[in-house]
Amino acid sequence: MTEKQAEKIKLKIKKIKSELSADKRRWGGFYDDSRGLRYLPPQYYIKLQDWSGGLRYLNWFHKNFPDDAGFPDFLFELAIILLKSGKIKQAEQMIFRSFCSNTYILDKFFDKALIPIEKYENSNIDIPEYLVDFKYRSNNANLSDFSCWLEEFVNSEKFKNGSQKFIEIQKLLKKEEDRELRGILLNQLRELKKEF
Repeated sequence: MTEKQAEKIKLKIKKIKSELSADKRRWGGFYDDSRGLRYLPPQYYIKLQDWSGGLRYLNWFHKNFPDDAGFPDFLFELAIILLKSGKIKQAEQMIFRSFCSNTYILDKFFDKALIPIEKYENSNIDIPEYLVDFKYRSNNANLSDFSCWLEEFVNSEKFKNGSQKFIEIQKLLKKEEDRELRGILLNQLRELKKEF
């Protein structure tokens, strides 16, 4: 990347931060951000390979949007930033959150076939079609260390057990119609994500 290209990316980040600050002022100390600008910066920090800047952004995001579940690709980008910053445990948690948001994202990253699973999918972000424009691949040169780590992590007992349990609950949710039992299953999903 040339210095001019890097400056253009830095300018994009600065513009997004400025627009988010204006949004907060407009709403009296709260963010509306209906355009989803808050999800854009991580991809730019990854392009710049600015891991400390990305980590600062992640901390700002969690402080200002503590209940925001994020999108699968956004969570995946945060995992890249965390790993590159040496935050391995947090990177593991973020990969699991990304997987729970879209169980096909890891197969997409590793260029595997996306085989639909007969499970509960409650929105358009947790289906294979959501990943049509997903831009990260395991063969990206600047992600080789991340790819090696991720391959090892997804083959670990910890991830295998967690992901298998998640999919099993999702399959039960697909068939379950009793509201009380659905509530129990949804609570199990929340607990699984917290425990991971």
